[in-house]
Amino acid sequence: MKIAVNTRLLVPNKMDGIARFSYETLQLITRVHPEVQFTFIFDRKVEGNTFKFPENVSFVTLGPPARHPVLWFIWFEMSLKRYLNKNRFDLFLSSEGWVPPKLNCKSLAVIHDLNFEHHPEHIIWSHRKYLQHFFPKFAKRASRIATVSEYSKKDIASSYKIPSSQIDVVYNGANDVFKPASVEKQLHFKERYTSKHDFFIFIGTIHPRKNLEHLLLAFEDFKTRTTKKTKLLIAGNKKWWPSKLEQTYQSMKFKKDVNFMGRLSDEELSVALSSALALTYLPYFEGFGIPILEAFQTETAVITSNVTSMPEVAADAAILCNPKEVSEIADAMEVIANQPEKRASLIEKGKRRKQDFSWENSANLLWNSIEKTVKN
Repeated sequence: MKIAVNTRLLVPNKMDGIARFSYETLQLITRVHPEVQFTFIFDRKVEGNTFKFPENVSFVTLGPPARHPVLWFIWFEMSLKRYLNKNRFDLFLSSEGWVPPKLNCKSLAVIHDLNFEHHPEHIIWSHRKYLQHFFPKFAKRASRIATVSEYSKKDIASSYKIPSSQIDVVYNGANDVFKPASVEKQLHFKERYTSKHDFFIFIGTIHPRKNLEHLLLAFEDFKTRTTKKTKLLIAGNKKWWPSKLEQTYQSMKFKKDVNFMGRLSDEELSVALSSALALTYLPYFEGFGIPILEAFQTETAVITSNVTSMPEVAADAAILCNPKEVSEIADAMEVIANQPEKRASLIEKGKRRKQDFSWENSANLLWNSIEKTVKN
């Protein structure tokens, strides 16, 4: 069998979300199925030693580099379509959900979420128009769809009028590097970044739907209730930093207790999570929420949102909050800081919950979806 894979988003040192899902599942699938020939398709040249995949994987580069709606159109609707139809594959796997028209092979689209449909205000005009115009087409073109949560499955089925029977749920996992750090490493981390004080941590790209504004306001509220010198660490790229968020930050009385750390490696994130009082991860919208699993694996308590997919992922192993209610988030922080038995209980529940997710399970589920697509 010959499978072509859209690996456009596999960019070294920039693999969040979709790219992480693609990399982890493909690492396992390509090794478990040496009888299958995989062709990974990039939109820019990738050095052969950049990614370590087995010998049944070949790399192809198609131009033009697609990082703008006009170039997206050229790459997906023309360049990629021509290549796929010319080379006669059995399946095209698109791990970002984008599917060219009129393919001569079956196609499986992995659509992670429809955030651009529900929160279009957070996406620049040109990107929003492209996604809202083409994603319904991608969903209809695909022979089958996979997604990362039951929430997203229902959302895709409802939004695009796709039968639920054509959509498979393939949950995310978390990298094995996320594990409890030694007490020595935790103490060293806190000595280096928080002057030995306890802290909450946020992980993720700084984007409006990640709801950092309400997290900052909640932390400010929490700080007014305590004499403790607790800190808040923000681990993620400042990809979006709107003026309103800047105003919120600058108006904080306790802004000196907020540390923007930028992007950290997985190894650094693992130690940071292990050392934290809790992960404070409160987006308005998520198709899954991998940081929740990363916290479970490092045996860290979790405060997360009670909307979209996050209750499905966290189950009873987190404090769930309305992400728009600042006082509710502050209440949860207060519980974690002042009730060690509650925090310990959440950690124990997280240790059990993490057993329901792994990249091995994800790879198996994705392969099952591939088989369904090819056979049907």
